[in-house]
Amino acid sequence: MIANALFAAAVVALAVLFFLADKLRFLVPYRFLIAQHYLPPILISIAVLFVNLTAAFFALGRRFFLKDTGSKLAHFDRELNAGRTPMPPHLHREDLN
Repeated sequence: MIANALFAAAVVALAVLFFLADKLRFLVPYRFLIAQHYLPPILISIAVLFVNLTAAFFALGRRFFLKDTGSKLAHFDRELNAGRTPMPPHLHREDLN
């Protein structure tokens, strides 16, 4: 899930950066001056954007893709304890002790 959140954040961050690069094309003659004076704040802003996007995608993934996971696992555990679910012979609980 973390890998998916990082990938989605990278895609969105790159899309935002490409969009801004297209819209700010008029600043190209001043790129050396801007880079000399404002490179650290720009890089920090990009890093903060990436971290926030990663956190948002991780939270959304947990909210929508892991919905009711606990109750599903509890139901599966009850079925395993009741013996209704066939298990491979090497995974029986009696053999694990």
